Amino acid sequence: MERINVNLDDRSYPISIGAELFDNSALFASAISAGKRVVVVSNDTIAPLYADQVMATISSLSCQVALLSLPDGEQYKTLDTFNHIMTFLLEGNYGRDVILVALGGGVIGDLVGFAAASYQRGVDFIQVPTTLLAQVDSSVGGKTAVNHRLGKNMIGAFYQPKAVIIDNHCLQTLPQRELAAGLAEVIKYGIIADYDFFVWLENNIERLHALDNDALCYAISRCCQIKADVVAADEKESGVRALLNLGHTFGHAIEAEMGYGNWLHGEAVSAGTVLAAHTAAKQGLISDADVMRIITLHQRANLPVVAPETMVFDDFIKHMMRDKKVLSGQLRLVLPTAIGAAEVVADVPFDVLQDVIGH
Repeated sequence: MERINVNLDDRSYPISIGAELFDNSALFASAISAGKRVVVVSNDTIAPLYADQVMATISSLSCQVALLSLPDGEQYKTLDTFNHIMTFLLEGNYGRDVILVALGGGVIGDLVGFAAASYQRGVDFIQVPTTLLAQVDSSVGGKTAVNHRLGKNMIGAFYQPKAVIIDNHCLQTLPQRELAAGLAEVIKYGIIADYDFFVWLENNIERLHALDNDALCYAISRCCQIKADVVAADEKESGVRALLNLGHTFGHAIEAEMGYGNWLHGEAVSAGTVLAAHTAAKQGLISDADVMRIITLHQRANLPVVAPETMVFDDFIKHMMRDKKVLSGQLRLVLPTAIGAAEVVADVPFDVLQDVIGH
């Protein structure tokens, strides 16, 4: 088992990474005191696989544990579902000492984190991510939110968990499409921050697809370490943390326009990252050779590298101008400047974007 710390003074917390961690009562005990009331929030896909195991481990700490299972899918990451969690907690007479456990992918993690930030003005929660995308990205860093029909993650809060427990063994039950979607976020870290990791991915992408345990552990650990370092330096995205949004401005536009859940988040980020790379190349910020390496690695990860044919320039721009990085009406994009480096670029000319997006 590997342990990484997110250093945020009195809000610091550990990320534990390994296999067969759902039975490790000591990991849960580090964030859950004996006798607490705990609610495990999961979804209808993950709960039948892992909820009993996680609940039994928490029960062994002399805790009262309840399960709330929600519908599965990005289309349920809404205020209505958030309200359903609130109603469950209120009807159960849960107090400010309740602890929420997010058992699932990024949708569950974001929903439960936002609920924890909001219920009685803040209660503790633990992230137990079960998808690769959630393990390498969304479970770490305290971004919590729900979607609005006009934009993704537009309603939420920065709120850190007490612990992140990553059991890579549960990836054995992850559909290949979901695994590939997670690889988009893995590749992102190499592009923005670590050339050597990108090269490692070029040499090992097939091992990740084959769910090789050693390769998975290394990739997850490297991504979590990069994100932990970035979050410790810039928790609320006033500077360097914005680089973690490579591909997301384009990608969120795809998700919102196509309907949440029709394109998986990682699929949209993959196409968005390629669009960002083309945008950077058009402005002389990155070499054509590096752009081709970025495209090729995404293709080898079984990810889309072009946007939906039905989306036109205006479809992108109406969503992109609502992006959270927009300041004073000025669009800002994260663009790669080399493999292993990126920067936030303000006011990219619309004619460049139209050329990149096409039609």
